[in-house]
Parts: sequence; structure tokens; C-alpha cells
Amino acid sequence: MRSRVTGRTVGPAAAWAPGSLLAVALLLSACATHPPHPLPQALPWAQRLRALQSIQQFELSGRMSAINGTQAVTAGVRWRQRNDDAVIDLSGPLGLGAAHIEQTASTLSVTSGQGVIYQGPTANDRVAATLGFDPPLRSLRYWIVGASDPSPLTEESIDAEQRLTHLLQQGWRVDYEQYTRVQNQWLPQRLSVARGSWRLRLVINSWQLTSHDADP
Repeated sequence: MRSRVTGRTVGPAAAWAPGSLLAVALLLSACATHPPHPLPQALPWAQRLRALQSIQQFELSGRMSAINGTQAVTAGVRWRQRNDDAVIDLSGPLGLGAAHIEQTASTLSVTSGQGVIYQGPTANDRVAATLGFDPPLRSLRYWIVGASDPSPLTEESIDAEQRLTHLLQQGWRVDYEQYTRVQNQWLPQRLSVARGSWRLRLVINSWQLTSHDADP
């Protein structure tokens, strides 16, 4: 008697065990029912402005370039703000060496890369000599977080996310090119400050806020 063996090809679907198919189905279902969390709705600008102006402590690091007509200098920058006190360190190819700037509500001092300390009017002269112009540091502490100085302003524009796109204040124009999300706040990542032939560009690589200041 001749016997015959019949072969059967097993396809990809048949190779899956019932338990594996169930696991895949559950995984796909979970992906479909849990979309990414959307960003919270933007608060009205008046409310955001008050929150930004009330930021008392922050730290940032990044890069800056200062242009005065045809002359330009670049440097790394680290800025630490504590209430009305600011400590700003500039490093890199400034041409005149690094600079350490300390500002309080009533004083300004600059330490050069050679260790020479300048205070009072000579400190302002040193900043101007280093950057090519004397920047408005007291207002810049507000502009750098994306808010206007509490003093009167001329003009401001905001986008759909209730963020400044540009402002005119004290004869300076501030343009905001890019923002980044820092905890619960939108903070600037790229901005420029200009007046006449003077222009200061900032690219911020990292921000640090206290837990209180991070809430809008």
C-alpha cells in the first residue's frame, strides 16, 4: 500500500499565538485612547505680563553678540537674577577679555578679565567699552523674560499664544524670534535689542526658574 503525506504551509498570521494577538490588540487600543497631552490654554496677556514682571529669581546661559555699526563682539553669557540684584558673566572672544558684572538697585561694578574693578560711572564706561554701547541693564532684566519694563512703553505686539513679538520702550526696540517652554512658562530663546546702529542679540540655551516663578 502506498501512503501519501500532505504538507501545509503556515502563514505569518497563523504563526502568532492567541495570547500574542491579544497583547498586540490591547497595546494598539491603549495607544489609540491616550493621545499626547495638549499644552494648557494660553492665559490673557495682561495676566501673563503680571506674572512675568513678578519673576524675582532666574538663571540663564547662552550666547550674545553686540553690534555697533560695523563693529561686533561675541561672548558666552551667564545671567543670575535675585530680586533687584544681577550677576552677569561674559566670556569668550570679547577682544578686551572676560567681564564680571554685578548690579544692585543702586550700584554697578565691573571686574575685567585682568582683575581690575570698575565702579560707578567708570563701570558704565567699561560696559560700553566692552560691548560698544551701554545697554539698559535695568530694563533688560524684564525684556529678557519676555515682558516689558513696568515703566511706560510706546508699543507692544503679542502673538496667538499671548507672547510678546516686539515692543518699543525707552527708545529701544525688542524683537522676539523664538520661545521655549520652561515648566509652565513660555520664555524667550532668541531675541534682539536695538537702538539706532546698536544691536544686541541673545540666544538662550538654558533657563532655570524657582518653582514659584515657574507658575503663570
